[in-house]
Amino acid sequence: MPLPIVYHPDYVAPLPEGHRFPMSKFRLLYEKLLSDGVVDATQVHVPERSPQEWLELVHTPEYVQAYCEGTLDAKAQRRIGLPWSPALVNRTCVAVGGSILTAKLALQHGLASNTAGGTHHAFPNYGSGFCIFNDLAIAARVLQNLALVKTVLIVDLDVHQGDGTAFIFQDNPDVFTFSMHCEVNFPGTKQQSDLDVPLPQGMEDDAYLQTLASYLPDLLHQFKPDLVLYDAGVDPHLSDRLGKLCLTDTGLFRREMQVLSTCVSAGYAIACVIGGGYADDMQALVYRHSLVHRAAGEVYRQYRL
Repeated sequence: MPLPIVYHPDYVAPLPEGHRFPMSKFRLLYEKLLSDGVVDATQVHVPERSPQEWLELVHTPEYVQAYCEGTLDAKAQRRIGLPWSPALVNRTCVAVGGSILTAKLALQHGLASNTAGGTHHAFPNYGSGFCIFNDLAIAARVLQNLALVKTVLIVDLDVHQGDGTAFIFQDNPDVFTFSMHCEVNFPGTKQQSDLDVPLPQGMEDDAYLQTLASYLPDLLHQFKPDLVLYDAGVDPHLSDRLGKLCLTDTGLFRREMQVLSTCVSAGYAIACVIGGGYADDMQALVYRHSLVHRAAGEVYRQYRL
């Protein structure tokens, strides 16, 4: 069976003209994967919208209801950074469902990837930084609630610290949060992950990959998770307008191969989400987001999963 890929047409929601969040990248990513022969339609799994009770495993009922009904106050909406609409509510809940499905598929097949996800700045009672509901945290809690896993390792390589995820699991010994991020970047106030690795501005490929290699294998050996959730943000790229690190396309692909092969070769199931990416060149951005799926396909074949 080929590598499972998760996509839903509702991953794209319309935003006002001129809004800088690249919502169209989700559809373009899927089309790129198909046109380049990275995936075909037989590999694609379509998620369902996450029910409200799953969202409330992480988020307060008051916040979930206010967001879904469009009654959040203006300040809370500005903190999220995305204009509210019923279409965006649906898109957000479908994307959470996608990460949950990706995690379930990873348990079944050893490796799976989602063409969305990585909303790690969402806290229990508010959203932030283009993140409304924390899909990785919800996926971890849902799988634990269903008794499919006990322990989860969240590997967050987005250029920004996974502050919402760190806060959510700060007192939970069954979920280990690992965030490797640029030290002088959003969020201004960092939370405490189980392991934070702040990186200096301008770090390039080799230094970045060597740093990662000095942590990830030991984490797997010590924590022995039932599942790894991987946020493969591409905003560490040198051309990303919100990044401040200097990875190349080749460096990002090497990172994906390193993370996936390290986990799979040691027998750990891993579910991937695409995380952040904010380059002005949309085609270049879509290609970078495709790298985790290209690497996943290679690793999946290499290890005959």
